Amino acid sequence: MTDAMAWPQWRSRDLDVATPMPVVEMATVERNITRLQRACDAAGVANRPHIKTHKSIAMARLQLAAGAVGLTCQKLGEAEVMADAGFDDILISYNILGSAKLKRLSALAARVKLAVSCDNVPVADGLSGAMADADAPLAVLVECDTGRNRCGVVDPAVAADLAGRIAALPGLRFAGLLVYPPNGPPAATRAFVDEVRRLCAARDLTVETVSAGGTPNIERIGEAGETEYRSGTSIYNDRQMVELGAAAPEDCAVFVHATVVSRPAPGRAMIDAGSKALTSDLAGFKHFGLLVDYPCARLYQLAEEHGFVDLADCPASPEVGEVVRILPNHVCPVSNLFDRIALVRDGRGAGMLTIDARGKVA
Repeated sequence: MTDAMAWPQWRSRDLDVATPMPVVEMATVERNITRLQRACDAAGVANRPHIKTHKSIAMARLQLAAGAVGLTCQKLGEAEVMADAGFDDILISYNILGSAKLKRLSALAARVKLAVSCDNVPVADGLSGAMADADAPLAVLVECDTGRNRCGVVDPAVAADLAGRIAALPGLRFAGLLVYPPNGPPAATRAFVDEVRRLCAARDLTVETVSAGGTPNIERIGEAGETEYRSGTSIYNDRQMVELGAAAPEDCAVFVHATVVSRPAPGRAMIDAGSKALTSDLAGFKHFGLLVDYPCARLYQLAEEHGFVDLADCPASPEVGEVVRILPNHVCPVSNLFDRIALVRDGRGAGMLTIDARGKVA
């Protein structure tokens, strides 16, 4: 369990940062980037990391320098930020709808190598309308749901039908499939992908790319039949990745630092990190983050600017003014809550990181 593990030993009191503040250990980030790249290389799969976790130009550059072939963005706004920074090979793994967004998409496709995902006919038709007069067709991946129960076509035959429609539409090119397999062995995803390949081949359609992803499945890269892999959380990791066995304590690169601002009652502390610093995403846990230096504490409630901490079971507890470290349940939303976050290297201050794509959710 996460509350019984040995966490990195450098402590918040060694740093001078205004709280609440996420603090990123760069040595850990670099190890995590290398780990993902090596896993992709060993499987013969291209690495296309997802920037939704860090939303940072500087972090994306580290990933490309390590060997990534391009970037994945979840939203058009993120892709525009990355394109403006000079990244020229981008996948947007999200259905894009609406005239305003389609106009932006067309403009983006004119200046970078771009691919998008699609799981229904209205999206495909909209993409075609935006790209019909473009100099080059837009690469489109059919998104398939193989058990995640989110977006995606749920039947191989329907996926092949959609692939055929995309291939026939002006301004579009059917480029392959996009999947987000459930955590665990990907046999069902592989069977789905193989069946879509067979059905597409019968239509003389080539499945050029199969894009898979998910940090919990890094050790299974290649087993779903993918040609490229999208991993976001692995650059930082978080409490849920540790719980799933996808990361160890030493792989966690981000802790939100918070100050104890009040001890209003015995066994209770208030910290200055609430929902505007930690998010209210429980990610399957009962509490809103793990105080790694006080593992028996329970961060049981969040207001906007206050965190409520139950210390009743703690043999030792933090006093007013002490800075504590919180491992986020889900680190990805945390990045989107700050304009800049603090960097350290081996526990020593190493400057600030700008979150360039913060707020780019459209």
